[in-house]
Amino acid sequence: MNIIFHGQSCVEIRLKQHTLIIDPFLTGNPQATVKAEDIKADYILVTHGHGDHVGDTLSIAERNEATVIAPNDLARYLGFEGAKTHGMGIGGAYEFPFGKVKLTLALHDSSYNPPGTKENIYTGIASGFLLKVEGKTIYHAGDTGLFKDMKLIGKMNEIDLAFLPIGDNYTMGPEDAVIAAGYLKAKTVVPMHYNTFPVIEQDPNAFVANLEEEGIKGIVMSPGQQITL
Repeated sequence: MNIIFHGQSCVEIRLKQHTLIIDPFLTGNPQATVKAEDIKADYILVTHGHGDHVGDTLSIAERNEATVIAPNDLARYLGFEGAKTHGMGIGGAYEFPFGKVKLTLALHDSSYNPPGTKENIYTGIASGFLLKVEGKTIYHAGDTGLFKDMKLIGKMNEIDLAFLPIGDNYTMGPEDAVIAAGYLKAKTVVPMHYNTFPVIEQDPNAFVANLEEEGIKGIVMSPGQQITL
């Protein structure tokens, strides 16, 4: 499979027969190297309701007739807006045509501000995603602080690739993310959710160097970069 990082928390996963995209914040994302209208996806996975994660979900879903997978309250809201959705709850798993998705805990808030309005709509809980696709396991932590149950996630799953936020302020910072990586025992860790806005500026190369000091492999993916898993 091919995996493309689009900046912030947006990850595209191209499988043999399906394409997934997680947290498709492209319009307004200064890091993005592609436009929302260029994305072709069968499934859109959204970790929580903030605008830099919901992003272009509705337009991509409509254009591609894609299914949106999200925490239940957020899925219900996006359904009211016309999307085809599949809601899930923390700890729940479901076998989709492309593979298995399990919703994981994320310590974060979740609300949606429709563009051009002063509304702040509560969208339930935030989440992470554990994906088992084509014989590989991918963990996308979403926006979260460090929590000790990451040890259980690592114990229960052999994670091939983990995406962890390092931006601090809204999520865990680099120091806590190194601890998280140790809990998860992923074969490879990629930092995300940094340098999109001044308040979350971080040095991803320093983070990867700290991972390597702990015997953990890390990769800095530039927006638009593709790796094969």
